[in-house]
Amino acid sequence: MKLKQMILKCLIISLLIICIGCQDKSKNVVIDNNEEEIINLKFYGYKSEAINVIAIENSLQAYMEENPNVKITYESVKGIEYYNILEKRLKNARYDDIFMIDEDHLQEFKGDGYFADLSDLSTISHFSEMSLNQMKEENGSIYYVPSTISAFGLYCNMDLLKKHGQKVPQNEKEFMQVCDYFVNKGIVPIVANNDISLKTIAIAKALYPVYQSANHDEIINQMNQDPKILAQYMKTGYEFVEKIINNKYVDAKVALKTEKTKDDLIQFEKGENPFMLTGAWAAVRVQNDAPNLHFEVHPYPILETGSVLVTNIDTRLCVNAKGEHVEEAKKFIEYLTQDNVIWEFVNSQSSFSPLKETRLADDETIQPLSSYLNEKNAMLGTDSRIKYSLWSLTRQGIQKLLKGEDIESAVSIIENANQ
Repeated sequence: MKLKQMILKCLIISLLIICIGCQDKSKNVVIDNNEEEIINLKFYGYKSEAINVIAIENSLQAYMEENPNVKITYESVKGIEYYNILEKRLKNARYDDIFMIDEDHLQEFKGDGYFADLSDLSTISHFSEMSLNQMKEENGSIYYVPSTISAFGLYCNMDLLKKHGQKVPQNEKEFMQVCDYFVNKGIVPIVANNDISLKTIAIAKALYPVYQSANHDEIINQMNQDPKILAQYMKTGYEFVEKIINNKYVDAKVALKTEKTKDDLIQFEKGENPFMLTGAWAAVRVQNDAPNLHFEVHPYPILETGSVLVTNIDTRLCVNAKGEHVEEAKKFIEYLTQDNVIWEFVNSQSSFSPLKETRLADDETIQPLSSYLNEKNAMLGTDSRIKYSLWSLTRQGIQKLLKGEDIESAVSIIENANQ
């Protein structure tokens, strides 16, 4: 009996040793020293409308599915306030990894070292020559990649024009005539916002002849040396806008309070005005909000012999050079600028591609713009070769005109740009 008890004790001790050994091994399995670290990228932008955010979120989700160790969060603020907040966030170097910028603020922040060089991305060669000419710095660095080329146009209420026996104007004379017709009928012809509507008209009227001249590079260089030269050219644009205001083609008081891609769309969607001046990207919004409104988007009919399309290298994406995850952020930007990925975003925005490809957005309302996408009929609203914050300066000048101030007060803002 004692022998059996001893054998039983030995068996129990052996089993305990085996169990302890198993427990140790199980612990080794749970601990995975090779597990990839989760990279959290923060993306800050000014695209806040639902349709824009959905397109961005789709791209983010697709990238995260391919890269499960990367988590990306997108945060947005609409309007001018975006840049006030951006400046504060950039000073906190670890806050954002990716952010959006425009030409004016690119020039303003360029000397602060916030922009990582993106010239080594494999997708850079996919961009069109026009895009690359704007993207490249003199030293070859590239501080942003655009995801769209936006266009500004004249929204035309086709049913209202037809009802009054009017046609889409094709030149300045016809534009003035149809606007005069509606003014005489007690109808304000043009819905305009307090930002991009009239300033893009002014820039187009003033600078289109410069871009068409054989020595346009020389003229731009002269402007950069002396802002008074730029101011003299812009005076022509301001005179044209002043005529629009004085002729009651817009309601100046209303325009001063009209926020872009918001209040202006609500006004136009009522169907009471024949025209609206804003970005073509808003076409999707108008269609969704007013499905029974029959409209088209046309280039600006402001030339003696035709129209001009104002474009912009838009939705510029930058990587924060002072951020925690510079290389990971660059990989994400590289993914976003692949042909098919960027096209999904472009198509959802009723915009045009900054790449070499020539696909046109599915949105039929903006098709009248497509034939103007060439060097002869289109021009950039913001040109990196002009070393002034023309976008902001012109906005300030237009607001003075809307308040009833004279052209000289608007022109003086540009003349004093370096002071």
